[in-house]
Amino acid sequence: MKFANLEFDRYPLFLAPMDEVTDASFRFICKQFGADMMYTEFVAADGLIRNAASTVAKMMIYDHERPIGIQLYGHLIAPMVEAAQIVAQAAPNVIDINFGCPMKKIAARGAGSGMMREPDKMIDMTRQIVNAVDIPVTVKTRLGWDENSKIIVELAERLQDVGVAALTIHGRTRAQVYKGEADWTLIGAVKNNPRMHIPVIGNGDVDSPQRAKEMFDRYGVDAIMIGRATYGRPWIFREIKHYLNTGELLPEMSVRERVALAKLHLTKSLEEKDARTGVLEMRRHLSNYFKNLPEFRHTRRELVTENDPGKVFALLDVILERWG
Repeated sequence: MKFANLEFDRYPLFLAPMDEVTDASFRFICKQFGADMMYTEFVAADGLIRNAASTVAKMMIYDHERPIGIQLYGHLIAPMVEAAQIVAQAAPNVIDINFGCPMKKIAARGAGSGMMREPDKMIDMTRQIVNAVDIPVTVKTRLGWDENSKIIVELAERLQDVGVAALTIHGRTRAQVYKGEADWTLIGAVKNNPRMHIPVIGNGDVDSPQRAKEMFDRYGVDAIMIGRATYGRPWIFREIKHYLNTGELLPEMSVRERVALAKLHLTKSLEEKDARTGVLEMRRHLSNYFKNLPEFRHTRRELVTENDPGKVFALLDVILERWG
């Protein structure tokens, strides 16, 4: 699969952009397990223009992460264009426009998937960003605003016509948020539309190797983007790739392997951030690394409430001693 100046092997797997999840430490881990392309956390256009430190920090990318995209969101065209020009200076492989986030604080302002209610504005914004930067522009969006406005097939053509290099589609409407099952039939309709010639990347509910194979085979998408299924399971990329190449499932990661991985992840987080932030932002991952361990509730509570890095490492040793 190719788009812009990027080329991927068969069955490429992308790490979805997720706010407060896909920071540099998590991206480092996912890259080790075979993520073919990754994206930063959401970068707010307004914060970027104001030079807000926390927003600018999200644009920090490293050569070992490439190819990588910086994802941008906002609801006003002029600030989005200006922000895209700032993002371009960070030299990502692509600039991705977020027309897919369903969170109320973003969508209610008309940003993210809120833009699904204003498709003409979405197209105009995309056109202006494409024309303003020399870096390839991609888009991530949803099927529509709600069940009665699934506009993605026509919208995909329009986005292609204004110059996007690739399109990622999450198989839900904004109204669904993350409820119900992702509907890939319309993703397939976009991919199989004879007018479409840019890559179509499918997203939503791919949480196993078998599911990934089914989506590739049934809908013919050019790549699959994985989001929530990576929580506490960044090795899902390796599992899927192995299954697609061999037809065999890998054995479950052992507790020993997961403890070692959690320690590496925490170390990387502490390298990127101050001690308190590095620990706080690891909690989501640490709690999920050890799902389904028996009689784990008390230790899990300690793991997600402890602020001292040294004590967190000690708790990981306890997990190894007791469950490894």
